[in-house]
Amino acid sequence: MLKKIALFCFFFIFTIQLYGVPFSVIRNAGDAEDYPDSDYLVIFDSTSVEVQESGLSYRNYHKLYKVLTPEGAKKLNHLKYRYDPLSAHVDIKKVRIYRNDGTIEEIDLEKERDYPAPARMIYWGARHKMINIGNLEPGDAVEVVRFMKGFTYALLQEDTPPSDDKYVPPMEGHFYDIVEFWNDQPVQKQVYQLQLPATKDLYYKFFNGKAYVSNYTRNNQVHYTFTRFNVGPVEEEPHMVAVSDIAPKLIVTTTEKWEQKSLWFYNVNKDYGSFEYNQAIQNKVDEILTDAQTRMDSISLLTHWVADNIRYSGLSMGEGEGYTLHKSTRTFRDRCGVCKDKAGMLVTMLRVAGFESYAAMTMARSNIEDIPADQFNHAVTLVKMDSANYKLLDPTWVPFTRELWSSLEQQQDYLMGIPGGADLKETPISPPENHYFRMNGQSTLKADGTLEGQLTIEAEGQSDAALRGMFTGNFKSNWDRTLEKKIREISPDIKILEMNYSPPYQYLEENMQINVKYRIPNYAIVTDNELLFTPVVALELFKNANYHLRFDPSLEDREHGFRDRCSRLVELHETITLPEYSEAAYIPEASKIKGSAASFEGGYQLKDNQLVLDETIRFEKRKYEAGEWSNYSSVVQAQKKLAKEKVILKK
Repeated sequence: MLKKIALFCFFFIFTIQLYGVPFSVIRNAGDAEDYPDSDYLVIFDSTSVEVQESGLSYRNYHKLYKVLTPEGAKKLNHLKYRYDPLSAHVDIKKVRIYRNDGTIEEIDLEKERDYPAPARMIYWGARHKMINIGNLEPGDAVEVVRFMKGFTYALLQEDTPPSDDKYVPPMEGHFYDIVEFWNDQPVQKQVYQLQLPATKDLYYKFFNGKAYVSNYTRNNQVHYTFTRFNVGPVEEEPHMVAVSDIAPKLIVTTTEKWEQKSLWFYNVNKDYGSFEYNQAIQNKVDEILTDAQTRMDSISLLTHWVADNIRYSGLSMGEGEGYTLHKSTRTFRDRCGVCKDKAGMLVTMLRVAGFESYAAMTMARSNIEDIPADQFNHAVTLVKMDSANYKLLDPTWVPFTRELWSSLEQQQDYLMGIPGGADLKETPISPPENHYFRMNGQSTLKADGTLEGQLTIEAEGQSDAALRGMFTGNFKSNWDRTLEKKIREISPDIKILEMNYSPPYQYLEENMQINVKYRIPNYAIVTDNELLFTPVVALELFKNANYHLRFDPSLEDREHGFRDRCSRLVELHETITLPEYSEAAYIPEASKIKGSAASFEGGYQLKDNQLVLDETIRFEKRKYEAGEWSNYSSVVQAQKKLAKEKVILKK
């Protein structure tokens, strides 16, 4: 049965390529009434890949779109394809419009435009090929056939003389592909066909769903076909994990073990000489380590020097760009690079200082599935601490951050590039205590509703980084204004009497502290008989450091996992001296929630003429399973409840 489906898909699409699309296929595909939430429909999406012994791949793409709405017509009035000319070649072979009135138009391919792709911070020479489709109407269909050879990144390949050798992948002889079986618009049928020399073993796995799979061998070539019908958009949830972690996808590779990929990554940079250094680098390392007393002093000083002094800006090295780390002599000279170059610069400096250090690859903000294909978008540094343990360092993500490894990257997979190779690993969870946010208040409420007091805010780890980022990510002239804006979230009528904070750039000397003295006229609601107010510290303040307050806890259920910014400990305390009153008409109830994902303990105590607020909130990690939402949301709800409810005192 599966073989019949594969053969049907092959001959159906092959026939269409030769003779064109029957109008009956377009008309019977459905219209806006059948797909009420979509702007256009993909009737079929076919990819055919032929792999050579070298790993070089030739790809043919064939796609048929149908316009459903005027907005869909706007989205399809031009098509563009991004590629890197150092590693890939793209040809648009055919574009045809099937008008709703039964006429067919061939788009003149001379109208194709090839231009530099827009770039920001990474300037590697990527380009776009674009073809203008022109005006379309609902019911029209657009057929596109294009060809591509090569791969995503360029690595250590010669550009002259021109030949297909430049398109051979860096890990020569190997092939991998990640095929997304999802789209932001519905797809009726998606087919991925792969032709591979019989000398190569293929390892594949379909994630987050199923597909029809078949294979057969002919003329020393193995043919695989993966087919999925009714591929739809992914229904996203607020703050959920990456779409690629939950949507259907196929991963294929000829690499059997992660150790092979690890060893290749180690050797490709070793052979290129990525970690070579000169006297200028030696002198700078000696200068940086002048006051270092311990091994950790040295590691910290070097990590933060690279983090703060090698700006993030990617300039292409030409042949070799991609996974290859730039030579450190170049990075040091230019004082810039992307993550891989900053990681390589730190490896070099650590080696100069006498440490054993290597680079590693990871995937920021999404999973690496446990099948050895290139699922990486970020590079970091390793330093060997003893015979069995490496410490992770990330000079890209820790500028002005009091960490050596960013805990925004906890529960993230990574692959070390070390001699002998390594298996896939996961970054550890950072305890909430490492990322505390503490806010203490001392205030006095007067009988006329005026509130006078002071706030002291202290933070560490990623909570520190979030607060400090208000300053380091801003012009110095805006620092006071930025903090004042945050404080005015308490009340637009607040009078700021005094305001000071730790020097933002001196992040290694001390953690972030903010001190504020204030007066708020008419802060409490005063009636003939009652006084109503919410203590300042109970309010939902500094959401940039308390990311959980951005969640809507009223969402009842989750189908997918979700993620916070980081594990976190929040400690809130305020003592309010009260005016004379006869009794407390209403004090919000205390809550205590204990869970494996999050916990909350907080409430009020009334002691003579003082009201004391205490809240302790813990979030144990960064990524959570859908089943942990009930625990997590109840904790967020408990804090928000105290922020919204008022204390009521009778005069």
